[in-house]
Amino acid sequence: EDIFSQFGDVFGGHFGGGFGGGRGGKRVNRGSNLRVKVKMTLEEVANGVEKKIKVNKYVACKTCSGSGAKNGSAFNTCNTCKGSGQVTRITNTILGAMQTTSTCPSCGGEGQTITDKCTSCHGDGIVRDEEVISINIPAGVAEGMQLSVNGKGNMGARGGVPGDLIIVIEEVEDEHLKRDGINLFYDHYISFIDAAMGTHIEIPTVDGKAKVKIDAGTHSGKVLRLKGKGLPDINSYG
Repeated sequence: EDIFSQFGDVFGGHFGGGFGGGRGGKRVNRGSNLRVKVKMTLEEVANGVEKKIKVNKYVACKTCSGSGAKNGSAFNTCNTCKGSGQVTRITNTILGAMQTTSTCPSCGGEGQTITDKCTSCHGDGIVRDEEVISINIPAGVAEGMQLSVNGKGNMGARGGVPGDLIIVIEEVEDEHLKRDGINLFYDHYISFIDAAMGTHIEIPTVDGKAKVKIDAGTHSGKVLRLKGKGLPDINSYG
């Protein structure tokens, strides 16, 4: 939007409308996104989980309710931009007069200034604090996958809008099972006698133990498949 608004400035203010609407008004402060890693066990990956995480971030100042102004303080229209949040300059070039519009340097694009700033946030409208956020993580997520929680990032300055919270999945290696996509593998060692004569064994799965029959004459490296004992596919119901 910022890039194409400059084209709109040059060509009469209409070019930017097709690319997000251009600037066209006072600036709205948007808080930055936050990125946190969340560790998950294989069991949590298999079943999905609700996790509560404590995040240190910028929140709205309680003293001034996020306005940045001291109680009773007034907001004055910016003298530089006359409240528009923008300043326009006209430059004479060999092609003629070129008009450019940019964010007002005096008010930062907000169109107004504060006569007396809040002593708690020093006029920013935001302060550092901790917030406990509850997130629902679906089953089937994988290492490095990112989930976005809208509006749970840093709060924007002076009544702005918050950014997003980006959750990065980090898998905790399981003691017994190895993951390959949505399949799980388990290596089980048996004696020569059990391989020759056959036996029944008990193996771990994500939801408890499972009994497996080893046929007589089984060779080393034999792969046995337990249907439906792997992980769910996050993109389907399989």
